[in-house]
Amino acid sequence: MILINGEQRDTLEITDRGLHYGDGLFETIEIVQGQPVFLTQHLARLKIGCQVLRIPYPKEALLLDEIHQICHSVVHGVVKLMLTRGSGGRGYRQPEPIQATRLVFLYPFPKYPVNYKNEGIKALFCTSRLGLNPVLAGIKHNNRLEQVLARAEWQDEFQEGLMLNLNEHVIEGTMTNLFVVKDGVLYTPEIILSGVKGVLREIILEIAKINNIPFKVTSLTQDFILLADELFVTNSVIGIWPIKSLAGKSYALGSWTQKIIHYLAEYKISDQGTAC
Repeated sequence: MILINGEQRDTLEITDRGLHYGDGLFETIEIVQGQPVFLTQHLARLKIGCQVLRIPYPKEALLLDEIHQICHSVVHGVVKLMLTRGSGGRGYRQPEPIQATRLVFLYPFPKYPVNYKNEGIKALFCTSRLGLNPVLAGIKHNNRLEQVLARAEWQDEFQEGLMLNLNEHVIEGTMTNLFVVKDGVLYTPEIILSGVKGVLREIILEIAKINNIPFKVTSLTQDFILLADELFVTNSVIGIWPIKSLAGKSYALGSWTQKIIHYLAEYKISDQGTAC
């Protein structure tokens, strides 16, 4: 099912700037028993992205209504909410006035093997690099060619690739954020020049504060990561996947990762969010 500006259809204006320039934003939201998980946090990030790109943020009641239409009878699925700057003529100049296009897609929940969560995944370092842009760092804009190229570097042997930026700092996975445990401290890369501030990344940092887990948000190198005690990656659909092997090195499913998985499950239950 697809809603475009509240109408159930599958055609988009060919002049839409999302198609021509990737001029927009998106959120990917898990749906459980008709409820969008962490919806408040997703909409908050979307609003920040709209401010950065200067796209008018739609009335929230309108977004909630359209998400409700999509998800109210879904047992387990994924909603992708996308905003573009709408249609415009040729050239980069923004249309006046801006009339944003709203797209809401419903997808079945991906069927990942259970052992990705229970035992961990195999990862590699990608050769594709993330560019440096402090204005766009953090938001989930529609321009994802860097991730597309990085994901093309492997087939079925690996489940995720870790990406460095042009400063040779490890930033994130192609579809995930990265966490590192070393000597009882939780580390995650800073998202200042490159990368996406994932909703689940922010929640795990909040969980660390609540449960007095020492953590640092800082620049991380490949060498530091390879010396880690535990590694895991996160996003709003997969939750937490431990990394069991990276660049020829094996990692155990350690106690800190297991604690955070437990804390996240409790947080997910207690989160009120916004009812759909």
